[in-house]
Amino acid sequence: MRKIITRIVVALSLALPLQAAAQDLSEDRVRELVLETIRENPEIVMEAVAILESRQAEAQAASQAEVLAEERDALERDPNAPVLGNPDGDVTVVEFFDYNCPYCRRAKPEIESLLEADPNVRFVYREWPILGEGSVFAARAALAAREQDLYEEFHWAMMGMSGRAAESSVLRIAEDIGLDIAQLRRDMEAQEIDAHIQTSMRLAQALGITGTPSFVIGDALVPGVVDADQLQTLASDARELER
Repeated sequence: MRKIITRIVVALSLALPLQAAAQDLSEDRVRELVLETIRENPEIVMEAVAILESRQAEAQAASQAEVLAEERDALERDPNAPVLGNPDGDVTVVEFFDYNCPYCRRAKPEIESLLEADPNVRFVYREWPILGEGSVFAARAALAAREQDLYEEFHWAMMGMSGRAAESSVLRIAEDIGLDIAQLRRDMEAQEIDAHIQTSMRLAQALGITGTPSFVIGDALVPGVVDADQLQTLASDARELER
């Protein structure tokens, strides 16, 4: 809060009447005048805060738009990222997620509804394990399951599990869906898995993503749980932009 007030004082100092500026006032005197103005008109503080927040939001949106343009191929066409839905679909939805994120699990039926309702959606998964060692183990196991062509089955089973994803629970689910556990453990050490997770970390940081789930749909970056209807609307909007 102190930083915000300091920025407000500086901004209001610059906004003093030219006559005052012409008097070559000292910095201390300028600050006194600004503080007097604030005391007499306290509402200007909130107005100034709103202006600052609006400018910050605009700057963040511009930065995200630039990153989305630069990283479009990495987001949508990374050959090292799992794709569900229609691999040849005309619109791509990207989700950053963590198997231990309760909100990601809540998003599961919404995503299933989207894929059922729109057969032309490519759904790209970015494994982004940020909630501890269990999340890392789960992400590595899921990505390794690709070698046995069971990523999709493993993914839905993990998203439907109760309790925390940890080594024991992850391996139990892996065994339940028919994965060869010995092979899975070997495949979990592959460099491709390291690369996928590192790319997820890099993209999330570049886009300013701070939590899971987060969706990228066309030019929209949408944090949090999104219901199926909104996902369909965003997908339709993105499809129109690509035409």
